[in-house]
Amino acid sequence: MKTYIITGGAGFIGANYVKFLLSTYSDVQLIVLDSLTYAGNLGTIANDVDGSRCIFVKGDICDQALVNQLFETYPVEVVVNFAAESHVDRSIENPRLFLETNIMGTQNLMDVARKHWVTGKDDKGYPTWKVGVRYHQVSTDEVYGSLGAEGYFTETTPLDPRSPYSASKTSADLIVKAYMETFKFPATITRCSNNYGPYHFPEKLIPLIIKNILEGKKLPVYGDGTNVRDWLYVEDHCKAIDKVVRNGRVGEVYNIGGHNEKQNIEIVKLTIDTIKRLMLEEPAYQAVLKTDLNKLNYDLITYVADRLGHDQRYAIDPTKISNELGWLPETNFATGIELTIRWYLENQAWSNEVTSGDYQKYYDLMYGNL
Repeated sequence: MKTYIITGGAGFIGANYVKFLLSTYSDVQLIVLDSLTYAGNLGTIANDVDGSRCIFVKGDICDQALVNQLFETYPVEVVVNFAAESHVDRSIENPRLFLETNIMGTQNLMDVARKHWVTGKDDKGYPTWKVGVRYHQVSTDEVYGSLGAEGYFTETTPLDPRSPYSASKTSADLIVKAYMETFKFPATITRCSNNYGPYHFPEKLIPLIIKNILEGKKLPVYGDGTNVRDWLYVEDHCKAIDKVVRNGRVGEVYNIGGHNEKQNIEIVKLTIDTIKRLMLEEPAYQAVLKTDLNKLNYDLITYVADRLGHDQRYAIDPTKISNELGWLPETNFATGIELTIRWYLENQAWSNEVTSGDYQKYYDLMYGNL
């Protein structure tokens, strides 16, 4: 039985990763550590937490005593760090929170792991490590900054963060790399493009647009809507992380991209079209619609002032992970967006639950003038 600590495991990607591991492997034990901030929801993994193969612990990755206690209680061999403040707009509003969680939390996890995993020193004075241990840092393509109309981010692209969020993630990556060099710390890093899929908190573009369409609200689009993102279905991302954790080379960075470049305005229009089509083809879905079906059209789109420091384009080159580990994205965007929309149409109780806290207050702050 291999024991993982999965931080941020009640959040979007972390929860999907928990579900993927439990459904794929019978020989894993998962300790899910999550502080349950607004974007973490225990209900997402409630059916997975059984007190044996999957154990939930509420807590902060910055809490050294708590993390140390987990290592003392369980035979932890793998740490996968999803825990992060991740919304760019919120980082502009409150940068300090992002620095504390994303940088100091990462450093704390590695220090505790180092304390428990080091077995001695080699003849050059470097630490020696327990066999089979691995720390994995889940990062983002935003650390690379912005691309022009052509080209792709590779693992050797210079880091050039443009927001407090991406700066905090870049700093975390650099701390991990420094530990790998200084202590030969057994770690890997992945940098992914924009994820989408089930259990995505409705402040990010796709679930926000789905929620607003169903409620007949305006659909805020930054600037002129031409900003480009490379979209990655979350289950494909989970499979990629699993390959890196199990077989990736220690000390390496792997880029994970979906080969699904879309302008933001394309995403919004496709989402409107898909929801309307599904409701006409399968009228049972209309039960969750809170407005007139005929009002589901492009008139809902409202262009708002562009985000400060808004990167124009991201695009990932996943050649390295493909060549070394045999991973390629399996889900094209047309398939993935319909799967995602169907999930939200069929899981409105989940969406209503996660937006029952400070979501509306934040939404009003950002888009209250629409």
